[in-house]
Amino acid sequence: MEGSIKLFGTLGASLALLAVALGAFGAHALQDRLDSRALEIFDTAVRYQMSHALALVLLAALLPRLHPGLGLTAGWAFAAGILVFSGSLYLLVFTGVGRWGAVTPLGGLAFLVGWGCLVAAFLRA
Repeated sequence: MEGSIKLFGTLGASLALLAVALGAFGAHALQDRLDSRALEIFDTAVRYQMSHALALVLLAALLPRLHPGLGLTAGWAFAAGILVFSGSLYLLVFTGVGRWGAVTPLGGLAFLVGWGCLVAAFLRA
């Protein structure tokens, strides 16, 4: 359990740090390079990354008090969701390949699985 706490805490904090850096990059370096729709997509990716990175940090702090299997599943689902949801949106913005948008809902599904597992973990705690 201690290894999972360290992993999810470190991963969450690192992804939050990256979200702040990407948000600043988007606000300054991309403002004149992307159209308003691409900037909106980029902002969505950053917001979802940040909120779920913070969820990982919170999960790491609460993990000892939660049902272990459900807590671990929630953490991995949040991490996968960030990778697939935010990652596909970043790829969409930077490559202009619209097909990346078709991948995004899979990341959203991972977020839903994570939150559902977290609900169940709290109910079973």
